[in-house]
Amino acid sequence: MKWLSKKVTCNSHGQDSSYFLGWQEYEKNPYDEVRNPDGILQMGLAENQLSFHLLESWLSKNPDAAGFKRDGESIFKELALFQDYHGLPAFKNAMVEFMAEIRGNKVRFDPKKLVLTAGATSANESLMFCLAEPGEAFLLPTPYYPGFDRDLKWRTGVEIVPIHCSSSNGFRVTQSALEEAYKQAQKNNLKVKGVLITNPSNPLGTTITREEIDHLINFVSAKEIHLISDEIYSGTVFNSPGFISVLEALKERNLEDTDVWNRVHIVYSLSKDLGLPGFRVGAIYSNDDTVVAAATKMSSFGLVSSQTQYLLSVMLSDKKFTSNYIAENQSKLKERHDMLVSGLADVGISCLKSNAGLFCWVDMRNLLSSNTFEAEMELWKKILYEVGLNISPGSSCHCTEPGWFRVCFANMSEETLRISLQRVKAFVEVESTIASNSNSHRQSPRSSRRRSLTKWVLRLSSHDRESER
Repeated sequence: MKWLSKKVTCNSHGQDSSYFLGWQEYEKNPYDEVRNPDGILQMGLAENQLSFHLLESWLSKNPDAAGFKRDGESIFKELALFQDYHGLPAFKNAMVEFMAEIRGNKVRFDPKKLVLTAGATSANESLMFCLAEPGEAFLLPTPYYPGFDRDLKWRTGVEIVPIHCSSSNGFRVTQSALEEAYKQAQKNNLKVKGVLITNPSNPLGTTITREEIDHLINFVSAKEIHLISDEIYSGTVFNSPGFISVLEALKERNLEDTDVWNRVHIVYSLSKDLGLPGFRVGAIYSNDDTVVAAATKMSSFGLVSSQTQYLLSVMLSDKKFTSNYIAENQSKLKERHDMLVSGLADVGISCLKSNAGLFCWVDMRNLLSSNTFEAEMELWKKILYEVGLNISPGSSCHCTEPGWFRVCFANMSEETLRISLQRVKAFVEVESTIASNSNSHRQSPRSSRRRSLTKWVLRLSSHDRESER
């Protein structure tokens, strides 16, 4: 190990988080309807597969784009050779038009201020390199996406200071919570360089209110720090209230000619709204020319391929397609969201009221053996290993209250989600039986649980086999 760098041997990547450990267990025993019906169901993946048929339909109707042709002539050689890391102008133009369309064309974006990156992961890390030195800090509202511990900190050396939000007000960001986090950073001798938010929120599935945005703008203006708004879920809003981009709020407040205008930066990607995480298309949008120039240079370490840019420039320029896709995708997300929420409600499990995203923030506090994070981990392990569902515990998202879980619903078929809900129902029934028995019998809870779980697993397996017949 002495021949390796400290970066290689340190454990600051966050790979030991329960968020990533759940993925590892899923990969060992993945559910398959035919080959492994008792395997683990992946509900920890925020992936949008509900409108994939629309993408495939467009590709079948536009073979020239997929075949790298323009007006029937091959441009494969043109795309395969040297690429300027500023990106293809046609794609950047199409990208900013799509971003504006998602926001109801209430704001416009200048392609010259857009930097292409290999996904939002790369975009967020590049902004950390641009805005902060190692050992300086960004404030993040909790709960937040577990991957930020990796994306923002691992290579940059930047620290994260949590802005603690509470279920008492729906985990909304308050002025007092912002000030408290800032003071905590000062106590830890950390210089605060900015605030990073996700809007809509991952993992909450909620859009940030105008009041919260105003709090954030006022705060970063007063402290003379940056604000990063990660808006990669902006096209997944399926219910009111609608999405408000931070750029829209700045314009409405006539702040274009103020210092804060250049200290607000937007991160975007096509991974969630368009369901293309494998294409690795992300972007930074900033009004600061120096940040744009520096981030553009950094993008050479994670470029989007010319072939990908060309294909998507044609797709996103098809306004009939984008308009239909946005509307139908939002409709399907609402249907699937409502199916999960109502299914959980049937067994006494509630969710935070949400209006966006590919997941729900699920309240399982009533299933905890005690109000502790140890009890949360105990419950998570039962759900992972015994029930066969990979969901993300709130502690992996730095939630301050035990018993909350992020549950994804858009990466599977309707039938698979139905099976997931059947498993949850059976589990809750088993837990209720055990709790009832423990009050009236002196039997081993562990052996009782094992016998009961075996019964319902066999019951579900039998149901699957009947369906196959």
